[in-house]
Amino acid sequence: MKKLFLLRHAKSSWEDSTLSDIERPLNKRGKRDAPFMAKLIRQKEILVDAIYSSHAIRALKTAEIFSKELNIKKENFIVEEKIYEAGIKELCNLVNDIPDEYFSVMIVGHNPGLTSFANFLGNKYIDNIPTCGIVGFEFRLKKWEEIERGSGEIFLFEYPKKYFK
Repeated sequence: MKKLFLLRHAKSSWEDSTLSDIERPLNKRGKRDAPFMAKLIRQKEILVDAIYSSHAIRALKTAEIFSKELNIKKENFIVEEKIYEAGIKELCNLVNDIPDEYFSVMIVGHNPGLTSFANFLGNKYIDNIPTCGIVGFEFRLKKWEEIERGSGEIFLFEYPKKYFK
């Protein structure tokens, strides 16, 4: 059995118009939501062996917060530039190439790619993964390379607005 978590980066700032999209940091809400959601995932006793993150600043910061909270080893924190602007094909290739020694993996990235990928993999339709939203899948498979369309069962869908109105 393999578990995959798709985490959309926390809310980013548009305050500084001189920054490129990749350089945008987290805003005040993002800085509140990422630690809250990371603690929530830890409280649910979810174990993650590795985190793959986009190189965009907002995704990296979100991934770092989760990595610290979930006690991810430094060597299991992987920055993967292909995640930025990735679609279904790129994300599927990334997942299929994950080393099989990892049981549970988190990918930190961006929409619309993550929501499209969640709907490609899962057994339920998700309209949108909100910022700092996380979708968890279980796959009754032994190898990451066996993951394909519709092979995952969604067992988790959490996002900050469930808790902050």
